[in-house]
Amino acid sequence: MMASLPFNYKVYEKKNKLYVVINYKSEDGKYKKKWIATGLNVGTKKKEVTAVTELIVAEYYNSFVLENQCDVRMKTEQPVTVESEAEPVNEQIDFIGFMDKWLDFKKQRVAKLTYQCYCSGIKDAKAFFGKRNAKLQDIRPIDIQDYYNSIISRGAKVSTMKNRHLCLHNMFEYAVKLDLIPFNPTSRVDLPKSERREATFYNKSELETLFKAFKDDRMELVVHIAAYYGLRRSEILGLQWDSVDFEQKTITIRRKVITYMDEMGKCKTICEDKLKTNSTRRTLPLIPHIEKLLIKQKDKRDYYRKLLRDGYCKDYLDFVCTDDFGILITPEYVTSHFGYVVKKNELKHLRFHDLRHTCASLLIANHIPLKSIQDWLGHANFQTTANIYSHLDFSSRIESADMITSILGDSETGIETSTEISRNVKRGRKPKSTVYFSDEQ
Repeated sequence: MMASLPFNYKVYEKKNKLYVVINYKSEDGKYKKKWIATGLNVGTKKKEVTAVTELIVAEYYNSFVLENQCDVRMKTEQPVTVESEAEPVNEQIDFIGFMDKWLDFKKQRVAKLTYQCYCSGIKDAKAFFGKRNAKLQDIRPIDIQDYYNSIISRGAKVSTMKNRHLCLHNMFEYAVKLDLIPFNPTSRVDLPKSERREATFYNKSELETLFKAFKDDRMELVVHIAAYYGLRRSEILGLQWDSVDFEQKTITIRRKVITYMDEMGKCKTICEDKLKTNSTRRTLPLIPHIEKLLIKQKDKRDYYRKLLRDGYCKDYLDFVCTDDFGILITPEYVTSHFGYVVKKNELKHLRFHDLRHTCASLLIANHIPLKSIQDWLGHANFQTTANIYSHLDFSSRIESADMITSILGDSETGIETSTEISRNVKRGRKPKSTVYFSDEQ
């Protein structure tokens, strides 16, 4: 480490990644920040982080010294050239053009579905800001607020507005890192609270009826896996036979199948190794009931392959969830066909994704801790699981009630509830105290 540096630095965490943030003083006397990615994730050993940080600082130090030496030489020999080259730093950047550049930057750095959402968000923002011929540096929080208000005035949901907000927030953060703007204007805008949607789920009896409705259906295996494991639609369709270990009795979630719109506007279905989060990639025990269905699926695949010969599609032999002709079941088919079967059999309305909620609710009803459910469902953090399912965990509240009763007692204090007083009066007993709490409190 250098004894004395012309700048200071610190390691920051952002979106599970580590960055070295260098603070330096520019020629105009203003302090600026430069974010440099370390390529390391949060949780990396301190020794490795220190080594990478020192390497980054050393490289930046060399370029910093060299750059300043060049500036000194140019100022003495070509002062006019220096002034002309310094001017573009304050050049006004077209806002619409910057949106396109940001999309190009993100294209190879995020999942296809995420990129598609970004494209949708930017397209909508362009329609609003394009009429103003605005510059990036001119965008203020009030402009962002006006845009959000216009979304709601169109009759869109709050969730739609928040999706647009996430897109713009990410884009402006990129501009801040490039020192193009001093702060992120979206961070100074107040967002309305979304209406919380209560998860719908089936009880055990309703689930058994659903299984009967899908008996011998091409989606029978898909529905059972969703109910038993609570996997996402994309995770189920991404299962391949190499993810199922019949000897070790495990099943590994390592791929997903998604559908997206390509640049030509055509719908494409692809399989990706990149999952939603690191916690999504997980290995779970192979449940005996699912194992039987998997063996049945494999035998059926071999039977139809011999029967149909060249008529059997061989493009998806590695995939578990295929139909009798060997064609991969698509995400759209899962959603539409599931809704069709539910409606046809006059079952309680349920989305396919609600089978994930059904799995969680059954685990909670049988006293499985939320932390274990987080691991089972592959949530990125415990907060996500708690936000969705904590209201179902009534058993923990009963335990809390029993615990506080055992600590404080229910009779020694001389305090009775109104229910206890009524019961005692009916039995001809006098109340212990004239002071009591209502059961409604």
